Amino acid sequence: MHSIEPSGLTQKFPPDFVWGVATSAFQIEGAAAEDGKGPSIWDRFCRLPGAIADHSDADLACDHYHRWAEDLDLVAGLGVDAYRFSVSWPRVRPDGDGAWNGKGLDFYERLVDGLLERGVKPYLTLNHWDLPDALQCRGGWAERNTVHLFVEYALGMQERLGDRVAAITTHNEPWVMATLGHEIGTFAPGIRDRAVAMQVAHHLLLSHGLALQALRAQGSSANLGIVLNLSPVHAATDTEADQASARLEDGRLVRWYMDSLFKGRYPQDVIDFLGPDMPRIEPGDMDVIATPMDFLGINYYSRSVISAAGPWDVHSSGRTVTDMGWEIYPEGLTELLLRLHRDYPVPPMYVTENGGAFKDQFEEGRVRDPQRTDYIARHIGAVADAMRQGVPMAGYMVWSLLDNFEWASGFEKRFGIVHVDYANQLRTPKDSALWYQRFLRAQGALRSQAVSDTTRARRGRRDVAIAGA
Repeated sequence: MHSIEPSGLTQKFPPDFVWGVATSAFQIEGAAAEDGKGPSIWDRFCRLPGAIADHSDADLACDHYHRWAEDLDLVAGLGVDAYRFSVSWPRVRPDGDGAWNGKGLDFYERLVDGLLERGVKPYLTLNHWDLPDALQCRGGWAERNTVHLFVEYALGMQERLGDRVAAITTHNEPWVMATLGHEIGTFAPGIRDRAVAMQVAHHLLLSHGLALQALRAQGSSANLGIVLNLSPVHAATDTEADQASARLEDGRLVRWYMDSLFKGRYPQDVIDFLGPDMPRIEPGDMDVIATPMDFLGINYYSRSVISAAGPWDVHSSGRTVTDMGWEIYPEGLTELLLRLHRDYPVPPMYVTENGGAFKDQFEEGRVRDPQRTDYIARHIGAVADAMRQGVPMAGYMVWSLLDNFEWASGFEKRFGIVHVDYANQLRTPKDSALWYQRFLRAQGALRSQAVSDTTRARRGRRDVAIAGA
């Protein structure tokens, strides 16, 4: 394994490139039933026998609801430009409709103001999977009415916070909500029905487009977009069966979302595959879904390798894998970004999540995580490679700021660059956080140099003009 020193990458990025870290509400906030918060589908899912690997729940999680100021100090101490966080819909509107919860809204107001006071730009996500359970009892995302309630929720958050946030993301990873939550059933709400999953996917995309239109009509000053989990999809072998399987998987993971958002249609091969499981689409829906956005967020962790014979053995590649069992494949990020730039009229793109779960070593107050440091450095290098080949990238954000509740894995997997002792909630920046901090300081020095060079050039042009006069 090799490491990359911060100074080795500073020349790769322009001064306005946005560096950040990311979290999500359900994974860190805790206070699951405090100050008027309603239950989410994940609160219910955690109570299902066997749903969570370690039988845990997120009732306390990282107690960020009470420790937010300490956590924002950690964010600011890293030297990042931006903090990507999500709002818990059931915390601000417990039933999904009806009365708003003032205490929940106040919490996010404090969070946003706290970020601005620390010089960090707030990047707000409206939906990071924690739908109010009251709406799920009425059909959840499979019901078209949830689309319109989401737009109401978006407008409510815009009214309260929109003048202070730099960006608003409608949905984080709609594929996960649709496929893992409603087809495979390993994530909340735990449904196993392909037709329902595809209807959910359509309604998530439709609500995204309608929310963008409504937010703009209300005068939003924030950049608006969506975040997708995408990967290059490779066939395990050159056989016709594996190639066909990989093409279909690419259709369901990448093209279903990218084609609809940027071409206003779903891919025909996926339509043919779905047959009777194809979602109900009303006239005008696809035009709404293709509403232009200001940015596209990409969450990348690994490539997808598909075999028609069954699950691919990740260890057969000979590459290192993370504690999630995901192959470390940074060149796949470059490949993905080049493909998106080539095949679609994309707006500026951010890598909105990227990181690795590893078994860290806590020794004498220090958390050594060289594998995570190397993972982050190599993926930053992959973004730089894409930019050198002409891809206009706007930013990169590490997942995650904190070790947290990792969904169906519970607390067994740690993605954070800050270690959390769940027994006492003590936070300890890991070596990867210290590396990122040094890297960002080097970036800051580069920015200062760029500003100085620009100022000197302008003065030189002015002096030449005066001399010529």
